[in-house]
Amino acid sequence: MTAPEILKDLKNRKYKPLYLLHGDEPYFIDMIGNYIEHNLLSDAERGFNQTVVYGKDTDMMTVLNAAKRYPMMSDYQVVMVKEAQDMKWGKEDDDKKSIDPLLSYLEKPLPSTILVFCYKYGKFDKRKKSYKAIDKNGIVFESAELYDNKIPGWIEGFVSEKGYRISPQASALLAEYLGNDLSKVANELEKLMLNVNAGQEITPKEIQDNIGISKEYNVFELQTALGRKDVVNVNKIINYFEANPKANPMVVVLGTLNNYFTKVLKYHYADDKSPQGLARVLGVSPYFVKDYEQAGRSYNYGKTMQVISLLREYDLKSKGVDSVSGPGELMKELMFKILH
Repeated sequence: MTAPEILKDLKNRKYKPLYLLHGDEPYFIDMIGNYIEHNLLSDAERGFNQTVVYGKDTDMMTVLNAAKRYPMMSDYQVVMVKEAQDMKWGKEDDDKKSIDPLLSYLEKPLPSTILVFCYKYGKFDKRKKSYKAIDKNGIVFESAELYDNKIPGWIEGFVSEKGYRISPQASALLAEYLGNDLSKVANELEKLMLNVNAGQEITPKEIQDNIGISKEYNVFELQTALGRKDVVNVNKIINYFEANPKANPMVVVLGTLNNYFTKVLKYHYADDKSPQGLARVLGVSPYFVKDYEQAGRSYNYGKTMQVISLLREYDLKSKGVDSVSGPGELMKELMFKILH
């Protein structure tokens, strides 16, 4: 099940006795866990029927003893283990004569208990009997980390659910600067929407005014200027970066440019160069396909390979390999070699 499907069932009071929320992306685990913690029971019911513990501060027998209790003046009780990856789960014994208390409970969970394991920053071992027992009798949700090219679409969906709109340029700008940490992105969007009227489209201007990312001098605009071989604008942006090194660290700029020119390389390899075909191959919105078509005309296959090589070379130089120049000088030198 997906996170929205699980939340829909929870809102409709369709509960399972077991939930294992695991995976590399903590955002969705926290989202589901927080809903269970704050919404399944009323304020009066939570006092007697909700137990929340942290993996490093508890042990499995404590959790199981809590899970085996019956609710008081409520249909359900909630037992939640946060940071369950820090708890000692014990080793499963293949000896059929031995009794594993955890497995015994998971195979026959108490229907009136909602036992939730929030297992973050990694995947639970799917080979374990406990995993299979939860999967059979409850819900297992794997929270996978989103690829960078999926972040703009996720931003657009998040904003839409809140009753707002966001332009493709604005979602791409946020994705470039905030990366794929969904908790961080969601937090910035929540703050942004406090300062924007409901229904209003969020543009790069709102992002600049409220988050502080320049709508003119950012790595997204640098990509566009490089794709068009706009020497004047490239130099303006690089000078701004040199004057604001903390806002535009060289390592981040180089990483973003490497992703950009890797997509330009994919453009040259693409068999289907229709807008829909390129959008699929490049992993971008069709809105941005024209930018890559322009870049493909500006940089042929050989030059694109050379640019990617230069980016790797200057990444090493920025870390002190065969160079004593500062970030500003290195970036100006790199831009000249890319453009000429």
